[in-house]
Amino acid sequence: MSDTPRQATILTIHGPNLNLLGQREPEIYGRTGLAEIDAKLRNLGHRWAVEVLTFQSNHEGAIVDRIQEAADQVDGIIINPAAYTHTSIAIRDALLALKVPIIEVHLSNIHRREPFRHKSLLADVATGQIVGLGVNGYYLALRALVDIIGTAPSTTV
Repeated sequence: MSDTPRQATILTIHGPNLNLLGQREPEIYGRTGLAEIDAKLRNLGHRWAVEVLTFQSNHEGAIVDRIQEAADQVDGIIINPAAYTHTSIAIRDALLALKVPIIEVHLSNIHRREPFRHKSLLADVATGQIVGLGVNGYYLALRALVDIIGTAPSTTV
């Protein structure tokens, strides 16, 4: 048995339509594609001594399944539930079963958009929420989780 501690793991979950980042409404969501975001998250994770796993689905049940699979396997979650932010009690309930910090991320400021987007069903479940900072929100969420779980010396994004 090794005395080396297990490397901390952060799971990033991207909800519906985020596979179209860079193509769909770039004036709102930016021009950076999902593969580029995921690659930068993994690179930052490597620098900050955490493993970053990424997952995207357009299907609510698949997201719930992935959250449930993550129990006891990850040290934190970054989630951009996209449209499910406003509708999914199932994703909310799955997150409630976890005992890890959760950061909710939105590329746009959901509070400055259409009224139906103002309410997040996950906000009271999440440790924190980052909205309106574009792709930087993901990187700031990772930095925050690294600090919260205490895996690396303090650095800047």
